[in-house]
Amino acid sequence: MLDHEEDSASESDSDFDPSQLTDKELQEAYVQGKLKPGLNVVLEGKKKAPNNVNELKQSLKDLKKELPWVERLDVTTAPPPDPTAQNGSETQTTDVDAEDDFKREMCFYRQAQAAVLFALPHLQKLKVATKRPDDYFAEMAKTDQHMQKVRKKLQAKQISMEKSEKAKQLRALRKYGKKVQVEVLQKRQKEKSNMMNQVKKYQKGLSDKLDFLEGDQQQQKSGGANPKSKKGPNAKRKYKDQKFGFGGRKKGSKMNTKESFNDVSGFRASVAHGKGGPHRPGKKGGKNANKRPGKKVRQKMKNKGR
Repeated sequence: MLDHEEDSASESDSDFDPSQLTDKELQEAYVQGKLKPGLNVVLEGKKKAPNNVNELKQSLKDLKKELPWVERLDVTTAPPPDPTAQNGSETQTTDVDAEDDFKREMCFYRQAQAAVLFALPHLQKLKVATKRPDDYFAEMAKTDQHMQKVRKKLQAKQISMEKSEKAKQLRALRKYGKKVQVEVLQKRQKEKSNMMNQVKKYQKGLSDKLDFLEGDQQQQKSGGANPKSKKGPNAKRKYKDQKFGFGGRKKGSKMNTKESFNDVSGFRASVAHGKGGPHRPGKKGGKNANKRPGKKVRQKMKNKGR
C-alpha cells in the first residue's frame, strides 16, 4: 500500500510542469515547495544601479570631439536683464515662476535674444553671411502646374465667397424692403380704420367734426405729387363748393339727433298747428290753394290767349 502511494506521488511529481502554470499557481507551488531550485531566483530588495563615475567620464570624453565653434554653433548664455524689472534688478531663470505662462515665455524670448546678440558678432567676425543675398534663387518645392491649380482653386473659392456675400446682402435688403412695406401697409390700414371709426361716429351723431377729412386733405397737399394742389382750388371749384357743398355724406344728414331734438329755435306755431295748412280748407294756403284747373278750363284759357 505504501509502495503504491509513493509511486503515485512520484508520478505526480514527474508530471508537474512549471511552464504550464499561471503566476498564481506558480506562487502556490513555490509556497508548497514543489518548485525545484534553479528554476527561479528570489530577489532580496530593489536592485541598485551602479554609479561608476570614472567610466561615465571616459564615455563622455570619447563622445566629445574638438570641433571649431562655427561647426557646432552652440550658445549657452543667461537671459539679459529685464527692462521692466524695478530698481534694475535682473530676473534669473531660477526666479521665474514656471506656472506663470507669460513670464515663462518672456524668459525664453529674452534668452533667445541674448543668444542672437552673442552669435551674430562671432559669425560676422568669422566672415559668415547672416543675410540672404538679393539675387538668391530658391527652387520651388512644388511645380508651376501644381501652384496654378492651387491659384485657380483659391480664385474659385474667393468668387464663391463673394457670390455668397452678395446673396446674403440681397436677402437682407429683401427682408428690409418687406419690413418697410409691411409697416407702410399697417400704417395705412390703421389710418383707414381710424377714419372709418370717425365716419361711423359722425353718422350716428356722436360727433359733428370733420377734422379727419381736413387732415387727410392737408396730408395729400403736403406729400402729394401734384404741385397745383398746393395753390388751393380754382374759382370754378370754389363756386361749385359754394353752390353744392364740398363733399361729405348726404344721406341721413337730416336725421334728428339729441341736439336737434332739443333745439326749438326754429319752431313756428302757425306751421306746427296747421294754420293755413292743407287741413284748413277755404283759407289761404288751404286744401284747394294750388289745385290744378280742369281740362275744359285750361282749353278755354288757351283759346283766349290766341
